[in-house]
Amino acid sequence: MKTAHDLVQAAKARVTEIGPEQAEQALREGAVLIDVREESEFAAGHIPGALHASRGMLEFKLSAEPALQPRDRKFVLYCKTGGRAALAGAAMLDMGYRDVLSLSGGFEAWRAAGRPVAMPPQPSFE
Repeated sequence: MKTAHDLVQAAKARVTEIGPEQAEQALREGAVLIDVREESEFAAGHIPGALHASRGMLEFKLSAEPALQPRDRKFVLYCKTGGRAALAGAAMLDMGYRDVLSLSGGFEAWRAAGRPVAMPPQPSFE
């Protein structure tokens, strides 16, 4: 019987992982950035310019959004540490997407590398 870890390892064997520097380069070149974390995680802070499509809704959002349907577009996926992004990437490959990358170490690696983070606005009590 396979475990979640087994599934993530199999997905990581199929999906190319890149570091924050390579992700920034891919974004400069027009890649679509997708955050596959839960809505509450995204709302607490995310990579600027990221689209949100939680892991459980990704396939449906890709199918519903015409701009995300071209199978030859480059996509960079991320989650907190990389597991969900790898699973999401494998699902996209199964759907026929050809250029799917995963941010190695996820949002935590991005933040640790000192890359920019979009934070929610803080309420003002003045």
